[in-house]
Amino acid sequence: MTARTGHVRARGPRTHDTVRLDGGTFTMGSDAHYPEEAPAHPVRVDGFRIDRFAVTNAQFEAFVEATGYETVAERPVDPALFPGAPPENLAPGSMVFVPTPGPVDLRHLSQWWAWVPGASWRRPEGLGSGIDDRGDHPVVHVAHEDAAAYAAWAGAELPTEAQWEYAARGGVEGAAFTWGDEARPAGRILANTWDGPDFPWRSTGSRAGCAPHPSGRSPPTGTACTTWPGTSGSGPGTGGPTGTRTPCRTRAVLR
Repeated sequence: MTARTGHVRARGPRTHDTVRLDGGTFTMGSDAHYPEEAPAHPVRVDGFRIDRFAVTNAQFEAFVEATGYETVAERPVDPALFPGAPPENLAPGSMVFVPTPGPVDLRHLSQWWAWVPGASWRRPEGLGSGIDDRGDHPVVHVAHEDAAAYAAWAGAELPTEAQWEYAARGGVEGAAFTWGDEARPAGRILANTWDGPDFPWRSTGSRAGCAPHPSGRSPPTGTACTTWPGTSGSGPGTGGPTGTRTPCRTRAVLR
């Protein structure tokens, strides 16, 4: 989150550790990765403050307890919005990453993202899971409007996409990654990308460095090893209740 100019946090938790970034011009986007990130272009941002770490489950829980807020994933599903969805999927839930048993068509992300009824920020992997021992982990399964509601309660606002990318790059200009151009310098895993030859079913098992972990304890690589961030600009689409698989542990997503 970014702090509102001249605004003092009055209602929300006062435990957010923020950092001040001076304004500047940087190259936003990429011509070498996803089509929607092109074209790379110069963008100027003014100075701003941004939270050093992702919002945690404990912080989000304080918001829910204070306001009675119900996230999108916890609300009833309108069948009219999802024609053809199996009736058992028309229950509150969210998308969970599920490794497949073998090769799949990589053109369809529904092969590895499964709609899991009951999955929410309170139950990251669906019914039977919980966050009792994850109070300091980043909150997940929150939609844009959920993040915006939390930020408003905390006396802040979501960063723009330009602000987030500017902060994530940490002053590194034009590199493929937030730490440089080498994917794994000296063999170190610095981001939660797939670590095997066959996504999403066969991996080397060496991604432990970016397994679910407390907020602020990821490798020092900006925001590369984290959950998909919520910004006030453009972002990924959301899935719907169109299929199920056995839920697995939620994975972080590289943005």
